[in-house]
Amino acid sequence: MADEVKKEEVKEKQTNCPSCNKLLKKIRRYYRNGKLYCAKRCWIKVAKTPKEEKAKE
Repeated sequence: MADEVKKEEVKEKQTNCPSCNKLLKKIRRYYRNGKLYCAKRCWIKVAKTPKEEKAKE
């Protein structure tokens, strides 16, 4: 069993904002719900969209 090689999952670093696709800079990062956003407004934009879609239906 010592010969078995355990493969670790390689997670890629998130480099762009999921909302606006801007490059994430080290100085300005906003972390919510397991993702990094470029600013609070992008997080709010993503957080509001599912609620609005449910309300329309």
